[in-house]
Formats: sequence, structure tokens, C-alpha cells
Amino acid sequence: MASDQDQFRLVSPAINQEGKLPRKYTDEGQGAKRKLSPPLEWYNVPEGTRSLALVVEDVDAPDPSGPIVPWTCWVAINIPPTLKGLPEGFSGKEEEVGGDYASIKEGNNDHKVPGWRGPKLPSHGHRFLFRLFALDDELNVGNKVTKEKVLEAMEGHVIGEAELTTKF
Repeated sequence: MASDQDQFRLVSPAINQEGKLPRKYTDEGQGAKRKLSPPLEWYNVPEGTRSLALVVEDVDAPDPSGPIVPWTCWVAINIPPTLKGLPEGFSGKEEEVGGDYASIKEGNNDHKVPGWRGPKLPSHGHRFLFRLFALDDELNVGNKVTKEKVLEAMEGHVIGEAELTTKF
């Protein structure tokens, strides 16, 4: 049995013990301290991983027509497994950061724009699910990356999954 220390794990140094997402990662932050993508770190990437894919959703988002429908906040694919995480405010800066980060491709969120789009909520207490997938290949989903295309392209290629849940 693998201990927690050996498991594929996803964490954020910015999220406190209560699991709360700080305001600066949302649309409710102040000035330059808003809409920043949160820093993420991962450990124990499974052997044989060729790329990582990240999907972040507000799992408590109400659809205007009634039911709860997960709202996509961030999609990123072809994250090199050599990286150990993404720095705070990384979204939208792949080329600026350069190096191994330059190959990362950000997909559209449910605001129909690429990159991280933190929540601006009508009510607080929503859960945000960060899922990091270890894949045995890179994904090629064309120029417009969406959560739906990514989930479809990943089928049969997932060799590990790590989750992090936070609240706002």
C-alpha cells in the first residue's frame, strides 16, 4: 500500500488549512491583486508520464435554468512532467516565463476565453475542484482547447490523477 508521501498529489501553498481560496485569485480581489492564477505544486508524478493536463471547475455552479453544472475555470494541457508546479499568476504568461513552461497550452474556460478565470460569485461557499491528470502522451486537440476536447482526447491515456478541492 502506497503511503500519502508516495501518492501523486496536487497542493497549493496559497490555500490555508481550512481549504479557502484567497480573494486575490478571484474576480473579487483588489487592483493588480485579482484574477491571479493560484500557485500549484505536484509530487510523485507517475512513471511513464509524458505530459500533464489540468482541469479546474466550480463544482457548485448553478445553471441559470436550475441544476448544478460544473463551471470550467481553467484548462491547461501539455504541461511537461519535468515541472514541479505552476507559479502564482502564471496563467497567460507561458511565453514570458519561457523554458519548459512555453510548451503549455491554456484552453478556454466557460467565459470563452483562454486561461484562469477566478470566481466572482453570487454566493460564497462554492467548492473548486483542481484535477491534474498524468498522461502517457501529449494531447493534440487543435488550436481551440476546451475541457470537453481535453477530456475526450485523454480517454485511454490517463495513468494517474491528483485532486485538490478548495472553497471560496
